[in-house]
Amino acid sequence: MKTLKNLLIENQNLIYTCMQKVESHVQRQQDNWILNTVLINGYDVPFKYKRQRMYRSLKGLRVDLIYYASSEKIAGIDFEMMNVIKINRS
Repeated sequence: MKTLKNLLIENQNLIYTCMQKVESHVQRQQDNWILNTVLINGYDVPFKYKRQRMYRSLKGLRVDLIYYASSEKIAGIDFEMMNVIKINRS
């Protein structure tokens, strides 16, 4: 896997944050994937990522994130969200 420094250099849209507190963590099945939605303290937008299996809850923990901003159209309305590239417990 590429190092953090190389990822950030190759893609200027990526954002790296560390020691962010997780307010909520929801996991739900979507086809063959588990879709995870995380709400971070101080942010009004959800952070989304996919895994192939369930993971223990991150609620109340501190995490390091590499993500980029995007939007998703639901019922004709654009919603801002963050796509997570990498998430680690701090």
